[in-house]
Amino acid sequence: MNLYFQEVEVGASFTTPSHRISAQDIADFCRLTRDFHPLHTDETYAKAQGFPGIIAHGLYGLSLMEGLKTELRLYEETSIASLGWNAVRFVAPIVAGDVVHVEMAFSAKRESASRPAGIITESVRLHRADGTLLIDAEHISLIQKAP
Repeated sequence: MNLYFQEVEVGASFTTPSHRISAQDIADFCRLTRDFHPLHTDETYAKAQGFPGIIAHGLYGLSLMEGLKTELRLYEETSIASLGWNAVRFVAPIVAGDVVHVEMAFSAKRESASRPAGIITESVRLHRADGTLLIDAEHISLIQKAP
């Protein structure tokens, strides 16, 4: 789509394709981040803590949210930078086998004071296929203005 700042409509919403989270996805994130906490690696330990099995890192879920949003290709060539994530809440555990998707909506936009670009705010939520909210967050991005 390559949305430019001027084309972003506050209130417009999008839903990403689904993704099934595997135990291998969680193991790969452990390896990449060097976070081998037993909640992410030891099913017996995770169950003793009240979870149905190993759970994904909250930051894996947040990273996956960004990746799923990218698959929408809303600003494939117009994105300049991510300015950060605000109000991130890990609401429910992400478990191997979960099928998830992202629902996002543009919640605000404003001109950049320092660049010829615009700043957009997205309300971003990761949901399990049954509708359970897993992660709720706000993402701020810098995107190009139309030439």
